[in-house]
Amino acid sequence: MHPIQPEQPEQPQERPGPGIPNGNPARRAWQRVVWAWRRFDAFHQAVFDSRWGHAREREARRQADTMRALVLLESLGVANPVAYETLDLVPYLVADLHDWHRRMGAETFGEPQVCC
Repeated sequence: MHPIQPEQPEQPQERPGPGIPNGNPARRAWQRVVWAWRRFDAFHQAVFDSRWGHAREREARRQADTMRALVLLESLGVANPVAYETLDLVPYLVADLHDWHRRMGAETFGEPQVCC
């Protein structure tokens, strides 16, 4: 004799993929393949980040610094050929300016009223 168990509330069913009904062994096999792929991808990403993560971050900083220099060329006294197109980016770069000039080795940057 089994004790009577209260009914469990129904779990929301996932929508089956195209051509694979719910509860089908093929669907369960596909879910296992997806799960295995996600675990492999997480492992691969962890290995990749441990070996080349710093180099990728350094390259991203270098590209961001180049972009910042291109956008702020007019303030440096150089004619900027794409000044009109990059004008919308200035507010985003000004917010990041403090970190940039500290990374470049300058304790202060610009006029005292302008920045930092």
